[in-house]
Amino acid sequence: MSAMPVALSVCVNGEERALAVPTHRTLLDILRNELALTGTKKGCNAGTCGACNVLVDGAPMRSCLCLAMTVANKNVTTVEGLANGATLSIVQQAFLDAGAIQCGFCMPGMIISATALLSENQRPTRDEIRTAISGNLCRCSGYVKVVEAIELAVTRTEHRP
Repeated sequence: MSAMPVALSVCVNGEERALAVPTHRTLLDILRNELALTGTKKGCNAGTCGACNVLVDGAPMRSCLCLAMTVANKNVTTVEGLANGATLSIVQQAFLDAGAIQCGFCMPGMIISATALLSENQRPTRDEIRTAISGNLCRCSGYVKVVEAIELAVTRTEHRP
Protein backbone atom coordinates (compact mmCIF):
# COMPACT_ATOMS: atom_id res chain seq x y z
CA MET A 1 0.00 0.00 0.00
CA SER A 2 1.51 3.34 -0.99
CA ALA A 3 1.48 6.46 1.13
CA MET A 4 -1.01 9.20 0.36
CA PRO A 5 0.51 12.15 -1.50
CA VAL A 6 1.19 15.34 0.42
CA ALA A 7 1.52 18.83 -1.06
CA LEU A 8 5.10 19.94 -1.64
CA SER A 9 6.15 23.42 -2.67
CA VAL A 10 9.78 23.75 -3.72
CA CYS A 11 11.83 26.01 -5.98
CA VAL A 12 13.74 23.87 -8.50
CA ASN A 13 16.24 25.60 -10.77
CA GLY A 14 14.60 28.94 -10.08
CA GLU A 15 11.06 27.77 -10.80
CA GLU A 16 8.44 27.35 -8.09
CA ARG A 17 6.96 23.89 -8.26
CA ALA A 18 3.86 22.54 -6.51
CA LEU A 19 3.69 18.77 -6.39
CA ALA A 20 1.70 16.03 -4.69
CA VAL A 21 4.33 13.67 -3.31
CA PRO A 22 4.10 10.46 -1.27
CA THR A 23 6.07 11.04 1.93
CA HIS A 24 8.40 8.10 1.29
CA ARG A 25 9.67 9.40 -2.09
CA THR A 26 13.20 10.75 -2.32
CA LEU A 27 14.20 14.03 -3.88
CA LEU A 28 16.07 12.04 -6.53
CA ASP A 29 12.90 10.20 -7.53
CA ILE A 30 10.92 13.42 -7.73
CA LEU A 31 13.57 15.20 -9.80
CA ARG A 32 13.95 12.36 -12.30
CA ASN A 33 10.42 10.94 -12.45
CA GLU A 34 8.12 13.87 -11.75
CA LEU A 35 10.13 16.80 -13.10
CA ALA A 36 12.07 14.99 -15.88
CA LEU A 37 15.40 16.42 -14.65
CA THR A 38 17.50 13.41 -15.55
CA GLY A 39 20.91 15.04 -15.22
CA THR A 40 20.88 14.00 -11.58
CA LYS A 41 21.86 10.33 -11.71
CA LYS A 42 20.79 7.34 -9.65
CA GLY A 43 24.06 5.56 -8.99
CA CYS A 44 24.40 3.57 -5.81
CA ASN A 45 21.11 4.78 -4.24
CA ALA A 46 22.88 4.54 -0.88
CA GLY A 47 24.61 7.94 -0.60
CA THR A 48 28.13 6.77 -1.37
CA CYS A 49 28.79 7.63 -5.02
CA GLY A 50 27.73 11.29 -5.31
CA ALA A 51 26.11 10.91 -8.76
CA CYS A 52 22.86 12.26 -7.30
CA ASN A 53 24.32 15.44 -5.78
CA VAL A 54 22.20 18.57 -6.00
CA LEU A 55 22.42 21.92 -4.23
CA VAL A 56 19.81 22.62 -1.56
CA ASP A 57 19.92 26.25 -0.53
CA GLY A 58 23.46 26.29 -1.96
CA ALA A 59 24.78 23.27 -0.05
CA PRO A 60 25.56 19.96 -1.75
CA MET A 61 23.23 17.13 -0.81
CA ARG A 62 22.77 13.49 -1.80
CA SER A 63 19.30 13.51 -3.31
CA CYS A 64 18.98 9.72 -3.03
CA LEU A 65 19.09 10.01 0.77
CA CYS A 66 16.89 13.08 1.03
CA LEU A 67 13.15 12.65 1.39
CA ALA A 68 11.46 15.06 -0.98
CA MET A 69 9.38 16.50 1.85
CA THR A 70 12.53 17.80 3.58
CA VAL A 71 13.14 20.34 0.82
CA ALA A 72 9.74 22.02 1.18
CA ASN A 73 10.09 25.78 0.63
CA LYS A 74 13.79 25.45 -0.20
CA ASN A 75 15.82 26.14 -3.34
CA VAL A 76 17.06 23.06 -5.19
CA THR A 77 19.56 23.38 -8.02
CA THR A 78 20.32 20.46 -10.31
CA VAL A 79 23.07 20.28 -12.90
CA GLU A 80 20.52 21.54 -15.46
CA GLY A 81 19.94 24.63 -13.32
CA LEU A 82 23.58 25.70 -13.35
CA ALA A 83 23.42 26.85 -16.95
CA ASN A 84 21.98 30.19 -17.98
CA GLY A 85 19.77 29.16 -20.86
CA ALA A 86 22.04 27.73 -23.55
CA THR A 87 25.15 29.13 -21.85
CA LEU A 88 26.87 26.63 -19.59
CA SER A 89 28.16 27.68 -16.20
CA ILE A 90 31.89 28.32 -15.86
CA VAL A 91 32.29 24.94 -14.14
CA GLN A 92 30.27 23.05 -16.76
CA GLN A 93 32.22 24.66 -19.61
CA ALA A 94 35.53 23.95 -17.90
CA PHE A 95 34.62 20.26 -17.59
CA LEU A 96 33.94 20.15 -21.34
CA ASP A 97 37.04 22.11 -22.26
CA ALA A 98 39.33 20.04 -20.02
CA GLY A 99 37.99 16.76 -21.37
CA ALA A 100 36.78 15.71 -17.93
CA ILE A 101 33.50 14.20 -19.07
CA GLN A 102 34.60 10.56 -19.59
CA CYS A 103 31.42 8.42 -19.76
CA GLY A 104 29.46 11.26 -18.15
CA PHE A 105 27.51 9.32 -15.56
CA CYS A 106 29.20 10.72 -12.45
CA MET A 107 29.94 14.15 -13.89
CA PRO A 108 26.72 15.92 -12.86
CA GLY A 109 27.53 15.11 -9.22
CA MET A 110 31.15 16.17 -9.72
CA ILE A 111 30.03 19.45 -11.29
CA ILE A 112 27.66 20.10 -8.39
CA SER A 113 30.47 19.39 -5.88
CA ALA A 114 32.84 21.68 -7.77
CA THR A 115 30.21 24.42 -7.96
CA ALA A 116 29.62 24.19 -4.21
CA LEU A 117 33.37 24.36 -3.56
CA LEU A 118 33.87 27.43 -5.74
CA SER A 119 30.92 29.22 -4.19
CA GLU A 120 32.65 29.00 -0.81
CA ASN A 121 36.31 29.07 -1.84
CA GLN A 122 37.15 30.91 -5.06
CA ARG A 123 40.84 29.98 -4.93
CA PRO A 124 41.03 26.39 -3.69
CA THR A 125 44.31 24.51 -3.65
CA ARG A 126 44.66 21.23 -5.50
CA ASP A 127 44.31 19.40 -2.17
CA GLU A 128 41.12 21.34 -1.36
CA ILE A 129 39.74 20.42 -4.78
CA ARG A 130 40.54 16.75 -4.19
CA THR A 131 38.87 16.90 -0.80
CA ALA A 132 35.77 18.55 -2.27
CA ILE A 133 35.29 15.78 -4.84
CA SER A 134 36.38 12.95 -2.56
CA GLY A 135 32.74 11.94 -2.04
CA ASN A 136 32.21 11.47 -5.78
CA LEU A 137 33.10 8.10 -7.25
CA CYS A 138 34.18 7.78 -10.87
CA ARG A 139 34.48 4.33 -12.39
CA CYS A 140 36.38 5.72 -15.38
CA SER A 141 39.14 6.96 -13.04
CA GLY A 142 38.75 10.44 -14.45
CA TYR A 143 39.92 12.31 -11.38
CA VAL A 144 43.00 13.90 -12.98
CA LYS A 145 40.93 15.59 -15.68
CA VAL A 146 38.27 16.55 -13.13
CA VAL A 147 40.84 18.30 -10.94
CA GLU A 148 42.24 20.03 -14.03
CA ALA A 149 38.72 21.12 -15.01
CA ILE A 150 38.09 22.64 -11.59
CA GLU A 151 41.44 24.42 -11.72
CA LEU A 152 40.46 25.77 -15.16
CA ALA A 153 37.16 27.00 -13.71
CA VAL A 154 39.11 28.74 -10.94
CA THR A 155 41.26 30.62 -13.47
CA ARG A 156 38.19 31.60 -15.47
CA THR A 157 36.43 32.81 -12.33
CA GLU A 158 39.46 34.90 -11.41
CA HIS A 159 39.49 36.58 -14.84
CA ARG A 160 35.77 37.21 -15.04
CA PRO A 161 34.81 40.89 -15.31
